[in-house]
Amino acid sequence: MTTQLLTRLTLILAFLLIFISSEAQKNQEINRAQKSGELEAARAAVITEKLGLTPEQAEKFWPVYNEFSDQRAALRKEYVQAKRAIDPKNPNPEQQQNLVTLGLTIRQKELDLEKDYSVRLMGLITAQQMMRLHSAEKDFQMMHNAHWTPPPHPHPNPPKAIYQLLFLKNI
Repeated sequence: MTTQLLTRLTLILAFLLIFISSEAQKNQEINRAQKSGELEAARAAVITEKLGLTPEQAEKFWPVYNEFSDQRAALRKEYVQAKRAIDPKNPNPEQQQNLVTLGLTIRQKELDLEKDYSVRLMGLITAQQMMRLHSAEKDFQMMHNAHWTPPPHPHPNPPKAIYQLLFLKNI
C-alpha cells in the first residue's frame, strides 16, 4: 500500500510540474508577443513622425511597408539560420564559403526587394518622405538598441577613487 501511495504521489507531482512548466512557457510567449507588439507600435510611431505621414498616407503606407519588412526579415532569417548551422568550434571551409555566397545572394535579393517596394511606396508617399525613410529606420534601430542593450558589466577592480565616491570612505 505504501508503494502505491508513493507512486500516485509521484505521478501527481510530475503532472503538477508539467502543468506549472507549460503555464510558465505560455506566460513567456504572451510577454514576448506583448513586447513585440509594443516594439512594432514604437517603430510605427517613430517612422510616422519622422516621415510626417498624413493619416491618409499612413493608412496606405503601413500595409505595404509591413509586407516589405516581413519579406526582408525572412531573407535575413535565412542567413542567420545558415550561420548558426556552422559549428564555430569546428569550422568547415566549404560551409564558410557557402555562407559567404549565401550572404551575397541574400544582399542582392534584399536590394531587389527594396527596389520593387520603393517603386510601390513612391506611389503612396512623396520622394522627400521616401528619402527620410531609411534615416527613420536607422534612428529607430539606434533608439531600440540604446533602450534594450543591457548596461555594461562593472569593472572587476574599480579604481580607489570610485570606491571613495561610492562609499564616502577613506581607503
